[in-house]
Amino acid sequence: MAGPALAYWLGRYGFRTTVVEVAPALRGGGFAVDFRGAAHRTVLEHMGLLDAVRRRVTGPGAPLSFIDGQGRELATLPPEFAAGDIEILRSELSRLLHAHSLTPPGTGPCPGVAPEYVFGDSLTSLTETADGVHATFERGAPRTVGLVIGADGLHSTVRRLAFGPEERFVSHLGYHFAAWDLPAEAGDLGARPVGYGEPGRLATVGRLPRRAAEPGYTGEAFCVFASEEQLPYDRRDSRSQKEAIARAFEGAGWRIPELIGTLWKAGDLYLDALSRADLPQWSTGRIALLGDAAYGATLGGMGTGAALVGAYVLAGELALASADHRTAFARYEAKMRPYTTPCQEGGRGAGEFFAPATQEAIDARNTALNTPSAVTAMLERGHDLSAAITLEDYPASVAATAKAHAERSPGPAAW
Repeated sequence: MAGPALAYWLGRYGFRTTVVEVAPALRGGGFAVDFRGAAHRTVLEHMGLLDAVRRRVTGPGAPLSFIDGQGRELATLPPEFAAGDIEILRSELSRLLHAHSLTPPGTGPCPGVAPEYVFGDSLTSLTETADGVHATFERGAPRTVGLVIGADGLHSTVRRLAFGPEERFVSHLGYHFAAWDLPAEAGDLGARPVGYGEPGRLATVGRLPRRAAEPGYTGEAFCVFASEEQLPYDRRDSRSQKEAIARAFEGAGWRIPELIGTLWKAGDLYLDALSRADLPQWSTGRIALLGDAAYGATLGGMGTGAALVGAYVLAGELALASADHRTAFARYEAKMRPYTTPCQEGGRGAGEFFAPATQEAIDARNTALNTPSAVTAMLERGHDLSAAITLEDYPASVAATAKAHAERSPGPAAW
């Protein structure tokens, strides 16, 4: 999400950009991401995407019922708790951002420049030179570029190459989570949104209205489970991931054995540890990090919204600084870090909320969800976090700067 969003803004300001994506094509998958609060909406508005995103919302969603082993409702989670103000399928947002980045409007006298996309490749080395960064790739020819921005997620290759090993900067938050589409054989398992939990583990099932017309779609599963250490599974081996999930839910009640049985036919599985990235600085020389690579918190950290806000700020600062990366990177971090750090706290809180460690904590959560004032306070807290940044109108500021530059020095703008 962060890469195409940044490419859009940089192209709008006249930068030539290449986006390198390890996947062979735009990724599918029916999982959803959300936006909430004024800052997220403002960026979507400035991009001209707010209406398009709203036309593709997943809802209207239904409340999630937390149930006991006999299927009796214990508490309900309002749909806006997980879906925010706007929820959209990740795959649809990815396609929107990609297509939008290819036709960026110009800002002021700067003509819009469409980015180049390179799929199915990844970086192998980064070497900073006097006036650029020399990059080598697994498949493509080497390139020397002016700047490198790592917008490649919590397990960032750019961060590893430029800053050091992942274990220096990414900390495990005590939980793992997984999601997968239910196969056709699941029958009515996902017919209504329910979640069954025991101390340290929770599994939910449900259906997204947006996907109802998909052939063979019966719903999706989501689970969270506690783990003191990061599990030793192979991130590129789906069978080892499925075995790790199955072990975590051994002996669970309700219809969990049936649900875990659907894993073996699931094609689009996502499994990761709840983790957060913490770096003393988000840039080194001509290389900077964006989104989860810099300030990720996996689940509950408002990652997609914060990534798009970060792309907006980073591109705007680069344009206002006429591509002076030292000035732009410092301003970007100074504006974004106070905003993202409180959002990251949601990472640990998400695991503890969905899969409390004790039955007493589960009962306390359910009591809170059955108390309207407590639910309102939790929702307001999320909106306050997502809105806790004042965004400059970068397109207007960049246009004014470009106009002033053109009046002083006729010809192409400096950036």
